[in-house]
Amino acid sequence: MSELQIWLLVLGAAVVVAVVLFNWVQERRFRRQAEAAFQAPSVDPLAQPVVTPRESQGRVEPALREPSFDAAAVPEVAEASEPRLHIDMEPVPETLAPRTPVPPAAAPAANVPPAPYDELIEYRVRLGCDGALANVFADAFNQSRVLGKAVRWSGLPVGASNWEEVQPWRDVHYQQAVVTMQLADRNGAVQAEQLGSLCELLQATAQAHGLRIACDDVAEAIERAQAIDRFCVDVDVLIGLNVMARGEGTVNLARIIAEATANGMVLGADGVFQLLDSRSEPLYALCNHDAEPFTADVQEGQASQGVTLQFDVPRVPDGLKVFDSMVAFGRKLANEVGGILVDDNLRPLTDTGIEKIRVQLAQIYERMEARGVPSGSRRALRLFA
Repeated sequence: MSELQIWLLVLGAAVVVAVVLFNWVQERRFRRQAEAAFQAPSVDPLAQPVVTPRESQGRVEPALREPSFDAAAVPEVAEASEPRLHIDMEPVPETLAPRTPVPPAAAPAANVPPAPYDELIEYRVRLGCDGALANVFADAFNQSRVLGKAVRWSGLPVGASNWEEVQPWRDVHYQQAVVTMQLADRNGAVQAEQLGSLCELLQATAQAHGLRIACDDVAEAIERAQAIDRFCVDVDVLIGLNVMARGEGTVNLARIIAEATANGMVLGADGVFQLLDSRSEPLYALCNHDAEPFTADVQEGQASQGVTLQFDVPRVPDGLKVFDSMVAFGRKLANEVGGILVDDNLRPLTDTGIEKIRVQLAQIYERMEARGVPSGSRRALRLFA
C-alpha cells in the first residue's frame, strides 16, 4: 500500500470521528433545550382534588318532593343549593291554551277554605297550577265525563279565597285544582281501572302544561269504595204501597188523578206523579199499576187495576214522617175509589203491618246516621242516584 493511500485512510477515519462527535454534541444540546421547555411540574395535578362550585356549597342529595297543595301557601322560591327536577319537553302547539299574559298572583287570603272533597265517597287528584288558564283542562274535563262515575272539578282562582266549579270555557286562571271521582253509586263500586284512567288522564294534562300533580292511593280508595257499596246495598230499600180494586173490579183513574193534584203532586214527563220537597226532590211517587203512564187528559170513567205509591227510603229526609204521610194518602185514595191498600205481595196493610215497616225504617235510618250518610242528605242523594 502506498503512502498516499495510508493518508487517505487516516483522513477518512478522522472525518467519520468528527461527524460522530458533532452529532453527539448536538443531540445533548437539543435534549437539554427540550427538557427545559417541557419540564414537568413539581406537583401532579391529577393527585389534587378539584373543587367545583356545587362541592364548595356542601353536598346536596337529590330528592323528589311532593308539591305543597296548602291552599294558603304561596309558590316556593328555591334556595341556591336545592336541586330541582326539570323536564325538557318538545314544544307542543297550544291550541287550547294560547300564550296569553298571566295576571300576577295575589297573595291568598289567610283563611282559605279547604277544597271541596268528600273523603267518605270520593277519590281525589290534586293539581298545582300556578296561574294556568282554565282551558288547559278542556280535553281532560270532557274525557272524564265518560269514565263511568261522577267526576267533580273544583278550582281556586289566582288571588281568590273561595273554590269554584271549574268551567274550561271561562277566562279564569287557577292556582290550584282538585278533581274527584265518586267511589260508589247504584251501579256499584268504582273499579281500579276507572281510577287509573282518571289519574293517567290528569297526569298527561299535567305533563303537557307543566302542572304539579298528586293522586291519592288507588288501593286505599278501592277498599273504601267496596265498603261504602256494601253499606249502600244494605240500606237501599224501595217501599211500595198499592191501591188495588176489590175483587175483579177496577179503580177510577180520573178520581185518582184529581186526588193526586189536590195533594200537591206534579205529573212528570214520564207519566208519574211526584210529591216534591223544597229542593224539587221527590218525597214519594204515584204511578199507574197498568203499563200505561198517567196523562193529563185522562177521560172520565177511565179505569185501571190499581195504582202504586213508591217511597225511595235513603233519598228522603225525615223519612218516617214522609212515610206516614204516604200511608195516609194511600188510605185516602183507597177510600175514594172503593179500593184496598195492600203491600207488594197484595196482602192488606193493617196498622200492625205498617208499624213493622216503620220499625224497619227507623233501623235503616239509624244505620245511615251512624255511617255519616243521613237520609236525604246531599251525600245520600249522590250515592243513591
